[in-house]
Amino acid sequence: MQISMKCSIAVHCLIFIHEAKGIVKVTSNLLAESTGSNPVVIRNILSALKKAGIITVPRGTGGAELRIDPSQITLYQIYTALEPQGVTSLIGIHPCEGRSCPVAQNIRKVLETPYHKIEDAAKEAMEQTTLESMIEEFRGLLSDENGSTPVSLEK
Repeated sequence: MQISMKCSIAVHCLIFIHEAKGIVKVTSNLLAESTGSNPVVIRNILSALKKAGIITVPRGTGGAELRIDPSQITLYQIYTALEPQGVTSLIGIHPCEGRSCPVAQNIRKVLETPYHKIEDAAKEAMEQTTLESMIEEFRGLLSDENGSTPVSLEK
């Protein structure tokens, strides 16, 4: 059980979009090159982020841009844009209620409380993490590398 890789790809894209503003038009092909993902995957992620109101992508011309200030975008917003069920999709319970075994009949009830606590803790941590804080972390890493960029944003 893990947070979908789509979330890390989305954060990668959002940081790239932010850092590329005014330097280069950000397209799904450029983001695919940066992330190492298929352009179709990138377009699906961008579509979900657009639908959530996090980014804007002009029809025809492309060029994704942030629609909201990075300080107002949380990791939880990004995650739920991609995973509509939210953190309840983090931990699943195998289907076994119809079995005659008493453990199988009650395992869902046994796990509900601890799983809800885990989900609540994950949601809280994700709500406290902003895109701005992740951008600052990214920029700090660049400073540690003497200002070099890991990806050229210019084409």
